[in-house]
Amino acid sequence: MAELTFSIIKPDAVANNKVGDILKMVSDAGLTIKATKMIHLTKTQAEGFYAVHSERPFFGELVEYMMSGPCVVSVFEGDNAIKRYRDLMGATNPADAVEGTIRKAFGASIEANACHGSDGPDTAAIEVPYFFSSLELVN
Repeated sequence: MAELTFSIIKPDAVANNKVGDILKMVSDAGLTIKATKMIHLTKTQAEGFYAVHSERPFFGELVEYMMSGPCVVSVFEGDNAIKRYRDLMGATNPADAVEGTIRKAFGASIEANACHGSDGPDTAAIEVPYFFSSLELVN
């Protein structure tokens, strides 16, 4: 069954000109790009998106990092898209990620790990409309 998942190509990967490489990996993995755009998060947007982490000690640093440069936000579709994209991303820490994953290829650290992806259907249902209206999702 086809499902949607949300992605952020983080400021480190955008600054290193890896957007095309990452989107090609997604496409080669059989996921369809339903929407994509480049944005520069404001403090309010970053704090709202990462509100689930607001009580964690790294929250302020995470918000500052995500505001540090442009990001590319996308919606991907495919059978089991959430799991497939998470597998393609690899482990949060690029040092622990397996070869052939986005984070192994392009991540530099746990924070600067190239990408974010929804971790489940409930999260995707919140993350997709946070950045995209229904008009922006191509059918």
